[in-house]
Amino acid sequence: MTETTIPYKIYLNEHEMPTKWYNVRADMKHKPAPLLNPGTHQPMTVEELSGVFCTELAKQELDDTTPYIDIPEEIIKFYKMYRPSPLVRAYCLEEKLKTPAKIYYKFEGNNTSGSHKLNSAIAQAYYAKQQGLKGVTTETGAGQWGTALSMACSYFDLDCKVYMVKVSYEQKPFRREVMRTYGASVTPSPSETTEVGRRILAEHPGTSGSLGCAISEAVEAAVSAEGYRYVLGSVLNQVLLHQSVIGLETKAALDKYGIVPDLIIGCAGGGSNLGGLISPFMGEKLRGERDYHFIAVEPASCPSFTRGKFAYDFCDTGKVCPLAKMYTLGSGFIPSANHAGGLRYHGMSTTLSQLYDDGLMEARTVEQTSVFEAAEQFARVEGILPAPESSHAIRVAIDEALKCKETGEEKTIVFGLTGTGYFDMVAYEKYNNGEMTDYIPTDEDLQPGFDSLPKF
Repeated sequence: MTETTIPYKIYLNEHEMPTKWYNVRADMKHKPAPLLNPGTHQPMTVEELSGVFCTELAKQELDDTTPYIDIPEEIIKFYKMYRPSPLVRAYCLEEKLKTPAKIYYKFEGNNTSGSHKLNSAIAQAYYAKQQGLKGVTTETGAGQWGTALSMACSYFDLDCKVYMVKVSYEQKPFRREVMRTYGASVTPSPSETTEVGRRILAEHPGTSGSLGCAISEAVEAAVSAEGYRYVLGSVLNQVLLHQSVIGLETKAALDKYGIVPDLIIGCAGGGSNLGGLISPFMGEKLRGERDYHFIAVEPASCPSFTRGKFAYDFCDTGKVCPLAKMYTLGSGFIPSANHAGGLRYHGMSTTLSQLYDDGLMEARTVEQTSVFEAAEQFARVEGILPAPESSHAIRVAIDEALKCKETGEEKTIVFGLTGTGYFDMVAYEKYNNGEMTDYIPTDEDLQPGFDSLPKF
C-alpha cells in the first residue's frame, strides 16, 4: 500500500457500521472489582442498581462475560445520522512537524452535541423510554454530555434535568443554552436545590464545583422523583460499552487499508473516550493476537491515574453512590478550575483502572498551557478547533511524532479527537491573552482526598 493510496479521510459506509457493542471486560483475565453497596459493602445486584439506573443498563453494567451485545435497531437508525465518523490522516500536521510518523485521528465532533457523548446518550435515553420513564437526571462537566443527553431526550420525548459543574456553567454559557434549546433544565452545581448540594456548599463555601458534586445532586434528584432514573456520561462500564463504536469503526477503517497502529492515544477523565477508542484493540492484546501501546493522557491538575490510589472509593462527593475500585484522588478532592471541564473527575473507570494496574497501558499528565499550545498548532494546520479535553491527546500525539523525528522511526499514531472547541472560546481567549496558568496539586493538596477514602 503506497502513501498516495491512503486518503485524507477514511470513511466506512453505513453498512460497515458496527451492529454490536464490544464488551472488553469479557476478555479481561482480571475483571474489574465489583461495585459495592455503600451500606453493606457487598457487591451490588441488578435489583439494587435498578433503583438508580434503568434496568437494562444495570444489567449491562454488571455483565463482564458477554463479549458482544446487539445494538437495538432504533439506536442504529439514530447513529446513521452522524456515523460512521471519519478516520482522518493528519497529512498537514505531519508535514508541519517534519516527522516520519504517520498520524491518524478519529473525529467524533460531527454531530450537534459536538462530541462522542451522543453515542451513549442515545442508548441510555432509548432504554429509559423502553422502560416507560418520564425522564432522566444527569451531571455534566464542560457540557458535552449534557448537550448530547438533552438532544437524545428530546428525540424520545423525555424530560432531562442537568446539573452542570458551576465553573463550566459560568465559563460556557452557550453550551448551557444549547441544552436549554433541546428542552433540558440546567442547574449550576453545587446548588441549593438538593440536600447534598446545600451540604457541600456549607462545607466548601464559594466552591467552583466538581463532577463528583454534580453526580451527587443528579442522583438525589433521580431517586427523589417518581418515574426518573439517573444516567452518567462516563466512568461506568455501560458507557464504555456504548462508546466501543468508536474503536470498532477505527479498527475497521484501519483494516480496510492494512494499517496497524503502534500508539493509540486518548484523553482520560472518567474513561468514556479512551475506553471506547481502545477497546477492540485492547481485546486483541488481551487475547494475545496483537500488541499495541496505549497512552492515557490526563490533566496535571487532576492526575487520577498517575498520582491517585487504586482503592475503593465513592463515585461522588456526596457519598450516595456505590463504591467503585478505581484509581482515585478521593471523592473529597475538588480539582482546580481548569478549562478541560470534562476531565475534572476525581476517579477513573473501574475497567480502565484494572487494565492500567495490570500494566496494559501507560498514563501521562500534561499541563494546561502546553495543551492549548498543541490545540492551536493542530487547529492552524488541520482546520478543526479541538475541545480542550481532546487536546490532551493531541499534545502527546505531537510529542510522540517529534520523538520519531529525532529517532527516524516511522511509527503509526492514532488518537481520539472527541469533540470541537467552539464553545470553549473563553479558554482560548485566556491562552491567547497570556492569562492562562498551570496548576499542579502538591502532595499536601492531595492528602485530604486520600484521607477521605472509605476504610473497611
